[in-house]
Amino acid sequence: MNGDGLLAYCLAKPGAREDEPWEGDVVAKVGDKIFAFLGAESVGLKCGANRAEADELVLMYPGDVTASAYIGRYGWNSVRLGGAVPEAEIRALVDQSYDAVVAKLPKSKRPVR
Repeated sequence: MNGDGLLAYCLAKPGAREDEPWEGDVVAKVGDKIFAFLGAESVGLKCGANRAEADELVLMYPGDVTASAYIGRYGWNSVRLGGAVPEAEIRALVDQSYDAVVAKLPKSKRPVR
């Protein structure tokens, strides 16, 4: 899976939109919250409620999944594209990240599915 395909997958989610909060950094948001940090070679996703949950994925794919800088303690991981993590699992992780972020939005700001 490449970055463009992943971006398209993210933007197909209800209420999702592309944003560039920092010059050159593309993210996918739902409401006003980021659910995917999109890079050319990796994607940052919410992979657990906390670091312990997110570390399960790190242990499964050492070298291809790492704790995200600064926000890793909150369950965010960086997943390398084109590595050992299958495309289907990357899509499932995007779904999980999206669902986790939507669940934290106020009900009035959640997208209609």
